[in-house]
Amino acid sequence: MGDIILPRRLFLWCMTLIYMVAFVSLYVQIPGLYGNDGLLPARWQLRYTGKPLLDQLLSSPTLLWLGPHLGLDTQTAMELLCLTGAALSVAAMLVEALRDSLVFFCLWALYLSMYQVGQVFLYFQWDNLLLETGFLCILVAPLTSVRGSRAVREHDRVTFWLIRWLLFRLMFASGVVKLTSRCPTWWGLTALTYHYETQCIPTPLAWFAHQLPVWWHKLSVVGTYVIEIPVPLLFFSPLRRLRLGAFYLQVLLQVLIILSGNYNVFNLLTLTLCLSLLDDRHVNFWLRKANKFDDENNDSKLLPWLCYLVELVLWALLIIGTMICFDLQVDSAKNAISSRTAFTYHQFNQFLKTVTFPIIWIGVLSLTWELVTSMFRCACVSGFLKRFLGMIQLTVFAAAAVSMFAVSLVPFSFVEYDSHARLWPGVRQAFGLVDRYQLANSYGLFRRMTGVGGRPEVVIEGSKDGNTWTEIEFMYKPGNLSASPPVVTPHQPRLDWQMWFAALGPQTQSPWFTSLMYRLLQGKREVIELIQTDVSKYPFHEEPPAYLRAHRYRYWFTEPKADGSYPERWWRRVYDEEFYPRVHLGNTFLDGMLGQFGLKDKSAPRRVSNATVAQAVRWVRTQVRGVPAHTLIWTLIACCATFCLLPGLRSKNKHAEQTAVTHKMAEKVNDHTEGVDEDLSDPEEKQEQQAKEEEDDEKNTEDEEEDDEENEQEVINENDDEEEEEILDKSF
Repeated sequence: MGDIILPRRLFLWCMTLIYMVAFVSLYVQIPGLYGNDGLLPARWQLRYTGKPLLDQLLSSPTLLWLGPHLGLDTQTAMELLCLTGAALSVAAMLVEALRDSLVFFCLWALYLSMYQVGQVFLYFQWDNLLLETGFLCILVAPLTSVRGSRAVREHDRVTFWLIRWLLFRLMFASGVVKLTSRCPTWWGLTALTYHYETQCIPTPLAWFAHQLPVWWHKLSVVGTYVIEIPVPLLFFSPLRRLRLGAFYLQVLLQVLIILSGNYNVFNLLTLTLCLSLLDDRHVNFWLRKANKFDDENNDSKLLPWLCYLVELVLWALLIIGTMICFDLQVDSAKNAISSRTAFTYHQFNQFLKTVTFPIIWIGVLSLTWELVTSMFRCACVSGFLKRFLGMIQLTVFAAAAVSMFAVSLVPFSFVEYDSHARLWPGVRQAFGLVDRYQLANSYGLFRRMTGVGGRPEVVIEGSKDGNTWTEIEFMYKPGNLSASPPVVTPHQPRLDWQMWFAALGPQTQSPWFTSLMYRLLQGKREVIELIQTDVSKYPFHEEPPAYLRAHRYRYWFTEPKADGSYPERWWRRVYDEEFYPRVHLGNTFLDGMLGQFGLKDKSAPRRVSNATVAQAVRWVRTQVRGVPAHTLIWTLIACCATFCLLPGLRSKNKHAEQTAVTHKMAEKVNDHTEGVDEDLSDPEEKQEQQAKEEEDDEKNTEDEEEDDEENEQEVINENDDEEEEEILDKSF
């Protein structure tokens, strides 16, 4: 694999962007989710027992323990941590020197602090993925206080390899669990005929994707299996084009998911992980920049042809294996491609038992290769002191990389029980010690397809008199049949997501739903803003409802009309059952459920802090209140992207001006020389001897001009290369 300086820098820049989005998205929801009048107040998770601060941090690693020492309550402390994380992320996006190990450690610690008290609203796989990736950034990022951020370190390839290993675990496990779950829709290749309308928050394009023919949906499932199970093995291929092919297939899958569903930062984070498959040569290809060290002097033409042959054989085997495993056949009568799963669960389970440990050894060999090549590079460094310090640095980071790899084997082996049982007990013990810090996690998205009999959706209704009922419409989740699906990526409305999970089972499986009904009956503005940012659109914004109830419906996408025109509504629905009975404040059932789930707050209300920090946090809240979260996030992204691109554009214009000035000076020199030549050749009375001397001078002048032009061209070419590098440096 070639140099990875540019992919590594681009990866770190993207991570600062993702951190910024995650912190801002969570910040706007803190009062309604975790505030003193929120659904699940975070202060209930922090029991101050008088223990020393260090013991509290060890029992629950969160910086919120410092809140009382700063005179802040838990809600204000959470908002302060989110604001700090967002500000630090923006600063790191704009200033490359801040994309430092210490900065990424702070970002990871801040998000971990929120995760520890986030409860059910923060227990998503992408939150775990962000924490694991964020910790790896601490190893990948430079320590600018010791060495410059652009300095090439011998261990960079080793630490950056951990990102590739994480990407492999994520994609491979996501494909495997679809089959190990024994979900009939995944085994029958019909999952996507339900997915587009049953996913949490679909986009408008999901409606159009849902109308595609069934054979296309089944073929898409086959493509998903191929991209998620065999293709990730190419991540560790020594052949560069195989890795690039795997990269573009992963990008294709993630882009299609982004277009059809709102999955917050998850797909953006996965695309960022895919950067670990690139090298400087390919990034320069994107930038239309010539590579300085192309293999132009490679005399052997046999090796490239052998590589081409191996690549063709592997892609051919992949295609043929897909056709055999899924019995792909062309149906000329229907102009379609038929497909079915041509293997059994037992066969697939045997396949997993066969390949799990070899895959682990592939990872071991790949990491070992990176370690050996890094040691060789370090040994080739000139100067004893530099070589000695580089070797110490490489040893430390190599030990960290090996430790992270070993710990990650525990969650990776969850895909196959027998392989997990065969792991060395010491590795499992090490995983247990670091599990609370989310350093290594198991993944498996879309394990089972829900909503096969129709998308279950909970609809809350309110009434002032108990007779006339009004539906409470959420901003993002389906409810109103005529409302088009929204586009909210990369924001995650966490209440809307949990409403989707709540509809899959009885209300007793979602204790927070009782708290939601209770807060709406109280008319708490913080909770209402989770439903409608513009409170005036909430039907009971003037006076809280006296009664609330909830029903479960079954939703489906509408179908195009017979003439091919689009229907007036996006959804159709059928009543299913009562989800939550009619309740009011003081209702026996409501009070019983609050007591059963421990949702009654018996502690006295806390005094509002007047500390300067608390007042500043409250002021920021007043500035963003009423602004939709996705609008706020995209505004920040646009501003940051503009500030990142402006220095590069400024530098490009300055270089263009310098080049123009250089050309003008060269033209003036040429004009002056031509004028002198004319003056010397015009007088006829000059003697022949003087003419010969002038001719000699002309020849000397022309030779000097040619040398000057060559030097000028070399300077221009060097300036072009420096200008392109400067634009890239200032942009990322």
